[in-house]
Amino acid sequence: MIRTALRGLRGRLLLAFVATSAVTLAVAAAITLSPLQQQLRDEATSQLQDSTETMRTDFKDALTTGPVKGAEDPRASKRGRRYRKLLELGYDLSERTNGRVSVTDDLYESSAGDSPAFLFDTGSTATQARPLADAMRARREGLSTTEIRDDELTFAMPVFDDEKVVGVVVAQRDLTEVARTVTSVRNAFFTAAAIGLAVAILLAITLSGTLTRRLGRLQRSALRITAEGPEAPAPLDRGRDEVGDLARAIGRMQEELRRQEAARRSFVSTASHELRTPLTILQGTMELLDEDLRDGGDLTDAQEQVASARRELRRLSVLASELLDLSRLDAAVQLRSEPVELGEIARAVKAEFELLASERDTALVVDSPGPCWGTGDPAACARVVRILIDNALRYAPPGEPIKITTSRENGSAVVRVADHGPGVPPEERAHIFERFHRGKASSEVSGFGLGLAIGRELAERMSGTLDIEPSSRGAKFALTLPATGDGKHVRSPVSAGADLGPTGDR
Repeated sequence: MIRTALRGLRGRLLLAFVATSAVTLAVAAAITLSPLQQQLRDEATSQLQDSTETMRTDFKDALTTGPVKGAEDPRASKRGRRYRKLLELGYDLSERTNGRVSVTDDLYESSAGDSPAFLFDTGSTATQARPLADAMRARREGLSTTEIRDDELTFAMPVFDDEKVVGVVVAQRDLTEVARTVTSVRNAFFTAAAIGLAVAILLAITLSGTLTRRLGRLQRSALRITAEGPEAPAPLDRGRDEVGDLARAIGRMQEELRRQEAARRSFVSTASHELRTPLTILQGTMELLDEDLRDGGDLTDAQEQVASARRELRRLSVLASELLDLSRLDAAVQLRSEPVELGEIARAVKAEFELLASERDTALVVDSPGPCWGTGDPAACARVVRILIDNALRYAPPGEPIKITTSRENGSAVVRVADHGPGVPPEERAHIFERFHRGKASSEVSGFGLGLAIGRELAERMSGTLDIEPSSRGAKFALTLPATGDGKHVRSPVSAGADLGPTGDR
């Protein structure tokens, strides 16, 4: 069970919290505790040296004190005054350094007369061997010496008078208090580290538990969406962090899935209806035509039936063409990028629709005052313009013209197609470019709701835009492409016999 828990996110988070805390404490211990003892020793040594050095002049004056005038024994008088002065200085230094102070000179010798001895010593005479040896070495070398032996710090300072050593001051300090201080600090640190690790573990358990519970809810919601579809309840998480953002992203994804599912169902319903209708008409037309031809019927009636069949076949061809365009867009087929003259494309596409426009008593007017060069794929540009004109023809009332204009605006080349039809209601403008969306007016016009969606995706693939613009009457669509230089020629990508069937986007 423990191994299973550790394999999960909660276990890894717990290990990460604990490992981070442990590494932090280990680094802090390495930086703080390891050099602590040496730092304290260095500070004690520096303090002892500085305190002793500051009294060098006072000790020199005491060691060079002269005899009292008129004394019976000048040497005894000199030693008495010097001893009193050294006694005062020695105890003063001992209090400053919290240690032992010993002083010797070249005049005072032991009672045996064979070796020098301390004039003054605040410690025990039984332990004078080491400090006396340090004093003799400092006197001999004429240099201050510092020694640490068994947690005992000794500093021997020679005192000079006219470059002559007149005595040595030896200051000693016990460093066992440094070890005790380091031990106390180490124990306190480890106690604090243990408490810190315990707190880190509790926080890790709490935070990881909260996080894993929230992620668990998201997992269950995702599985429920998988089992029940996009209609399942959306995950709810009001946290203002990454997990909350993930929950809201899943909710948006679910909403998009609902929209796409609704569009798919609408498309399937529309496509099945649009396919069934021409196929049924074709079947009936072919049966009537077969009977007329067998019975030697009227050829005029047969021609009408053939014309009807051709219209239905054209509708089926349009549906197949639009589905093929969608598949190409989804497959990200590479488009060309070259200069295109939008006025020429507008006139070529207009020529394709002249017959259909005349049948509906609608005039197609191209207003292109001068060359309008843009950058894009010629065939894709023609396809978008074709979609816009076909869409306008479906909704423009008879006798009302459809105007196609080209212009250059702010570094862009623009083609606009405007009609005087019912226009697009404001509530539908956000969805008019979605796949399979058919507006409220589409009930009277057969179509599949794919044309404008294809047009916008083609425009975006050419680094342009396709939008609906405000209009006081009817609908006005604008294709905008990056502008390019003039003076170049492009072969018209528009061919005769292009798709002229319904798109039915509005």
